[in-house]
Amino acid sequence: MFTEKSRKNLKIVAGVLSTIAVTNFLGANTSAQAAEKLVVRYGALEESASLPDLKKAAETGELPASLGTYTKRLTEQQRNFLVRGLKIRVPVNVVTLNRLLNTQLGNTILNDISKALVREDKAGVQALRGGLILGANSSQGLSVLSFIAAYPSQNLEINVPQALTVARSLNMAFWRTQQFMLAMTPRIDPSKIKLAYSLDPTQPGSSQVQILNVNLNDEKRQRKIPLDIYWSNSANTEKPVIVLSHGFGLVRTDLRYLAEHLASHGYVVAAPEHPGSNLKANKGINSLNPQEFLARPQDISFVIDELEKLNKITDNPLQGKLATNNVMVVGFSFGGTTALALAGGEFQIANLKQSCEQKAAKLTLVEGFLCVAKKLPENSYQFRDERIKQIVALNPATSLLFGDTGLTKVKVPTLVLTGSADDITPAFSEQIISFAKIPSPKWLVAAVGGTHLSVVDPSVTSDSQEKTNPSISSREVVGKQAADVRKYVKAVTLAMAAQSTAEASKYAVFLTPDYAQIASTPVFPFRLLTEVPPTALGLIPGLMKN
Repeated sequence: MFTEKSRKNLKIVAGVLSTIAVTNFLGANTSAQAAEKLVVRYGALEESASLPDLKKAAETGELPASLGTYTKRLTEQQRNFLVRGLKIRVPVNVVTLNRLLNTQLGNTILNDISKALVREDKAGVQALRGGLILGANSSQGLSVLSFIAAYPSQNLEINVPQALTVARSLNMAFWRTQQFMLAMTPRIDPSKIKLAYSLDPTQPGSSQVQILNVNLNDEKRQRKIPLDIYWSNSANTEKPVIVLSHGFGLVRTDLRYLAEHLASHGYVVAAPEHPGSNLKANKGINSLNPQEFLARPQDISFVIDELEKLNKITDNPLQGKLATNNVMVVGFSFGGTTALALAGGEFQIANLKQSCEQKAAKLTLVEGFLCVAKKLPENSYQFRDERIKQIVALNPATSLLFGDTGLTKVKVPTLVLTGSADDITPAFSEQIISFAKIPSPKWLVAAVGGTHLSVVDPSVTSDSQEKTNPSISSREVVGKQAADVRKYVKAVTLAMAAQSTAEASKYAVFLTPDYAQIASTPVFPFRLLTEVPPTALGLIPGLMKN
């Protein structure tokens, strides 16, 4: 008897074999035409090794003599790395791999790897996909050896420099992240999901949006803060005020599409500029003043103070419309970090200093950024603002800064968004581990294939980022390519804001796993959960070693 899992695997493999047969890759005898030899090209140098020799190398730790001209130039550490590479099993099953390869990120993966493989015909991507799927379906799972054995050609020829570039990006952390994201909740055919709702949260509201520009001056801190306020005549104190916090090196319009969407539904949205960590001040991480980690949450609290004053000024268009004791903060990247601090998350500087010293030789980009805060004088900082009742943190940076327990002190409902292809604030280290520490109620929203800048307004991302086909090593998916992600962000953020209104129950359906799957598109599967399953958390220790 076939299990449901084996039926899915069989269906996927049958589809791959059909495609290969149609394109005449394998002909009638699949195994006879699978790769028997690995050919290594490095400039003018070309060497080869048979599949049995490679299997033996994985068992003995000795690389084949036939690759000697190439391998003798390597250090002992590099040779050991190659042997380990032959042994590693990629942590992704055939069903998950098939789903991934059908997304926009999957197309990028296939295109990038295909550039590292040398073929005389034009069937590189199709052959690659076939090798990956058949390799993942083998008894030992997907590995370099099972891929070579399944690759539909007598020889698998690789270009070493290109292959090394791809391998650095497609590391174990990358694969585990994709596996986790796609397995967060079981995939269900959207046509079979019975979900009742009477509105579309991705569509604009009926209110005409106006923008009020205000230049604020915090005399106490000698800090000038430009502020854009998005509002409409339908705004009232029955709905929370929403304050946006932009990312490092960006500007207050980085979430403009979201501000306009929320304002069209009757919310007042305030988008301040954070001087000292905006585009004008950005001269690289080394130029960031550690005080900015403290100044940003203070900026938001100051803005709320000023909105309270505006609410009382006669003849001001916002008079009487601002519920400044019921605020939702939405932050992107460094702004997400800011939002978590305002929600009660505690900066634990003593732990940060210790972690930065221990990892000094191998800090990631985001860890290097957060380690700027180690120069702060105190051991911990609390910025909880009681007027803030809930937050949305989009791709926040959290590792090291909040220590082991800082995020357990978050006091309000929290929605965290993560992207599986985010290289700047990677999903596992910056969002998933942190999410597990945050008290409920909470929601983790995942965009499979989403990158760091996918949620950013197209007016802020550069033309070159949007027009080029990004590679794995620089895979920012922005502009029109990321429209599906921004559409879903509009839906869940609006639903989150409504949880502080009388319409909470009507919008709650959009904060469910079922709606996430209905909102999914062929290029961007979405997932949502409210707790990280213990089985999924088991992936984290292994992931963090890579």
